[in-house]
Amino acid sequence: MIDFRHHTFLHLCQIKNYTKTAKKLHITQPTVTQHIKYLEDYYKVKLFNYKAKNLKITKAGKKLYTYTERMIADSKEVKKNISQKSSIQNIKFGATLSIGEFVMPELLNRVMNTQNNINLDMLVENTESLLNKLKNGKINFAILEGFFDKSKFGYQLFSKEKFIGVCSPKSKYAKLAIKLENLLDCNLILREKGSGTRDILEQILYTNNLSKESFASTMEIGNLNVIKELAAQNKGISFMYQAAAQRYLENNQLSILKIKDFDIIRFLIKF
Repeated sequence: MIDFRHHTFLHLCQIKNYTKTAKKLHITQPTVTQHIKYLEDYYKVKLFNYKAKNLKITKAGKKLYTYTERMIADSKEVKKNISQKSSIQNIKFGATLSIGEFVMPELLNRVMNTQNNINLDMLVENTESLLNKLKNGKINFAILEGFFDKSKFGYQLFSKEKFIGVCSPKSKYAKLAIKLENLLDCNLILREKGSGTRDILEQILYTNNLSKESFASTMEIGNLNVIKELAAQNKGISFMYQAAAQRYLENNQLSILKIKDFDIIRFLIKF
């Protein structure tokens, strides 16, 4: 079990106020101070400093925060496994929208055909949300795209997927060999903030000295199917994994943008 003082430390890191932390935990402010002092003495480091009357976590404190989150997640997993009475193994994992909808069905079917002692629970959310759930021990692992802090997670390569630009077959750019900057007069249809697909696109734009603001107009849509429908109706262009667009491409509802020097392969990561 995790020491109760570590729980106090986590809350103080998040709230950054001794009085409010005490109120949140239903303890006194001196008790919060004692808990932090105990941890500082135990680890022989300073965990917090005041700067311009604002509580700031130190570099050592940030490290302890990361380790404490891991310990709590591991503790929850140990408790769940030890108390498991059935021979059925329950696995809860997360996948980003593109992966969950277009990569996982075939893999889940394969697992269900070979394993009869596993209960699978797949949560489909964006990258940012899944990483938070992973840190808090709410899922066992996550399969996602996008960028992350590699110092905070164990991870391995899951698969390689091609990242493409798409447009309607009716678009003036559908059959042309073009440069990325030639598309700036288009309406760019984006996934929401926190999406791995969006992170990847914004990184690509950044390396080409561009941003979403470089385009004539933009739309943010949280549903990938809606994005594909809008692009198919020539309401804009978008970027996604080829696996996510495959059926639309096969049915000639979407075309791949032939962008020069845009041979993008991205890794899907399993944590």
